Amino acid sequence: MTREQFITKVESGQKAFRRFLTGICCGDKFMADDIAQDAYLKAYLAFDTLEDETKFNAWLYRIGYNTFISHSRQSTHTTDYAEAMTVAHSEPDDNSELYRALDRLSPKERMVVLLFYMEDLSVKEIAEITQATSAAVRQQLTRARIHLRQLLSTSSL
Repeated sequence: MTREQFITKVESGQKAFRRFLTGICCGDKFMADDIAQDAYLKAYLAFDTLEDETKFNAWLYRIGYNTFISHSRQSTHTTDYAEAMTVAHSEPDDNSELYRALDRLSPKERMVVLLFYMEDLSVKEIAEITQATSAAVRQQLTRARIHLRQLLSTSSL
């Protein structure tokens, strides 16, 4: 793959990739942008190791997910008083209830739900990204649906 081909693939899939990252970051667009930039840099530095160019998206999503996990482990969530008050008094996002529910899922459950429903990927494609079997992905989707249903039904009471 040439540098130009890499750039073309990134540009064509950028919107979907950032939407996925925003989802796994539970609506935090700033964190998603940071992770996207890190993931694109990692991918650019390693694009010559990609063996099958047809699996570029799965490869990139895997890098994005791994970058998210690394970022989650390293970051400490501290907020100063002024920032907390700004967030507390801001208008809620239309998806805030969904993002709160997604935040309570495990990272793996969150990822399969977002890839399946938001990115419209098949179980087989998700299995490639997550490096899991199709059966494992189906099981994670089933568990995630049950958890989401419980979380959303209790939050609307």
